[in-house]
Amino acid sequence: MKSPTNQMTNGKPRSTYRHGDLRRALIEAGIELAREGGPDAIVLREATRRAGVVPNAAYRHFESRQELLSAVRSAALSQVAQAMEEELAARPKKRWRADAARAGLRAIGQGYLRFAQTETGLFRTAFAAPQAEWAQHEGPYGVGPSGLDPFQLLSRALDEMVEAGALDTKRRAEAEYLAWSAVHGFALLVIEGPLQALKRAQIEPLAGRLLDMVENGL
Repeated sequence: MKSPTNQMTNGKPRSTYRHGDLRRALIEAGIELAREGGPDAIVLREATRRAGVVPNAAYRHFESRQELLSAVRSAALSQVAQAMEEELAARPKKRWRADAARAGLRAIGQGYLRFAQTETGLFRTAFAAPQAEWAQHEGPYGVGPSGLDPFQLLSRALDEMVEAGALDTKRRAEAEYLAWSAVHGFALLVIEGPLQALKRAQIEPLAGRLLDMVENGL
């Protein structure tokens, strides 16, 4: 997303917005803060400064930093889903349905890992949530263009593998938890763990082997 563009009045940032505009501007400011420094960088006062309004104006839309953080987290998670969908759309065409299903699962993982490395701040923000937030929210939360969130995209890919005969039905139950844990763990090791020192030329083949392991291990 692009950073908000303040409307100018007499050379000064506009301090009033049409209904909904300020909320969007604050979320976009929060996204930029998250992109720069992860979830800890999201501060309500700084978001209002970047939106060009006085701090008190934010409370019409977000009663606390936590509420803004939740909105930014949903937006970040949506961008993760979008990256996964883009990779899925770009996957090579396969003649056989089972091969296409396997390629779909692999694309889901590749999109996830690519986003973690290119948008580290947003990736960290997307998943830094208390347990209650994953279940308690209004409206769509973290969905991509298809209307599915990252977990649902992964689940759909696994269902398609079963339908195509690429995954035994008996092994389908809760397989998304295993696949997600493996890929997410690798992503964290690369962006903030001991694998940070690895060069991209080392990471890419390791990521490929990891996705092989996930597919074969299911």
